[in-house]
Amino acid sequence: MTAPRNQARILRNNPTEAEVRLWRALSARKVARVRFNRQVPVGAYICDFVARSIGLVIEVDGGQHDSAEDARRTEVLAARGFRVIRFWNNDVLSNLEGVVAEIERVLAERPSPNPSRPAGGEQEVHQTPLPLAGGAGGGFGATNSAASRE
Repeated sequence: MTAPRNQARILRNNPTEAEVRLWRALSARKVARVRFNRQVPVGAYICDFVARSIGLVIEVDGGQHDSAEDARRTEVLAARGFRVIRFWNNDVLSNLEGVVAEIERVLAERPSPNPSRPAGGEQEVHQTPLPLAGGAGGGFGATNSAASRE
């Protein structure tokens, strides 16, 4: 096992109170149905919470954080395709609802992963060649429509 993975495991097993509270709010896809993981190695860094599917990193910072180092870390993560948002420990501890609302706002402004996908669970209609009379292919028909299944 590599050093970052060992360090991530140690951090997962020894979370701060702020991390515990935020994890309770984020785990099991509770916020916008997005999956988050805790203490995830990304390059040389270990990020507090990561939603890999949408490229979002959430950092919970205590007094030990250096703003110059945090800026460099954010730059490196952004270069890897991640958006980074940060909260202070005391904000998570004293205003968890506000922190979660801000995370929801950030998630809501992200682009849809497939903007051409129909809303409301409607099925997409795919045009595929249907056999012509005599068995030759070449016609087109809607294969997912209710009429074609009857």
